[in-house]
Amino acid sequence: MSHVSMEKEQVIYQLVVPGPIEDVEELRVLEWHGDVNQEFLVDELIVELETHKAIVEVRAGQRGFLRQVLGEAGSWEKIGKPLALLSDASDEAIPASLDGVAPLLAAFEVM
Repeated sequence: MSHVSMEKEQVIYQLVVPGPIEDVEELRVLEWHGDVNQEFLVDELIVELETHKAIVEVRAGQRGFLRQVLGEAGSWEKIGKPLALLSDASDEAIPASLDGVAPLLAAFEVM
C-alpha cells in the first residue's frame, strides 16, 4: 500500500527589477517595505524603486515571505536582475544558486 503525500511543495521565488519601462535600463532601490521573514499578502507594497524621472512601486502578486534581500537600498539594479528571494513559507531553505528559481508574481506601477 503506497502513501501519497498531500503536502504542498514549498517554493522559493525571485523578485526581479520590473520592466520594460521606456528609456530605462536600471532602477535605484529606494526602500524595502518589510524585513526578512515578513509575510506579504497580495497587493502589499514590497519595495519602492526609482528611475531618473519617476518612482516605481512593486507590489506582491501572490502571498509570500521575504527571505533574502539581494538589492540593497541605494543600489542601482538593471531591469531583470533579482532584487530579493521570497518563499511560500518562512522556513523554506534558500538555494545556493538562483538557476531555475521561478519569478515571483508581482505588479508594478510607475508613479
